[in-house]
Amino acid sequence: MYTFKNMLAVTNRRLCERPFLEQIDWLASCHPAGIILREKDLEEEKYQDLAKKVLAVCRRHGTLCILHTWTECARKLGCPDIHLPLWKLRGMAGKLEGFRRIGASVHSVEEAEEACALGASYLTAGHVFLTDCKKGIPARGLDFLQEVCRAVPLPVYGIGGITEENAASVLEQGAAGYCVMSGVMRNP
Repeated sequence: MYTFKNMLAVTNRRLCERPFLEQIDWLASCHPAGIILREKDLEEEKYQDLAKKVLAVCRRHGTLCILHTWTECARKLGCPDIHLPLWKLRGMAGKLEGFRRIGASVHSVEEAEEACALGASYLTAGHVFLTDCKKGIPARGLDFLQEVCRAVPLPVYGIGGITEENAASVLEQGAAGYCVMSGVMRNP
């Protein structure tokens, strides 16, 4: 079963069955550990417009909102929390001052160690289970997640195919929590 306090909810407005901001309002009211606004198809200007609205909803509920990829957008909107793909984190060395929380996506122990050395404050590691988001790509599994958790002194969140049925097994590997997209974008 999902525990919101252990969850980083990852957005994908295309999965929502109701208006996106209504879904965000419901989700923020559940108080997950954070909401990562990950709308990869949006260009920066449109992302910033959406981020402004999502940040307002999250602030109203006292829920952490983490912006994804667009560091300048985060700065303009006064959001000190950013999540970056590792390739972007590599290119941002020395340019992330002022951010309180810097997340990075990793897919191996080596990448986890690199992200840690580059200044990440938490990691998402995956994909742990089979997921529609990564069709045809084998899952890395729980052993992989445990190895990442043991390799770095940072909070690690498992990502990929996390369901109510397998969420507890992610925590059992030493993860700080888990990321959920489909389960929170399609519900309630």
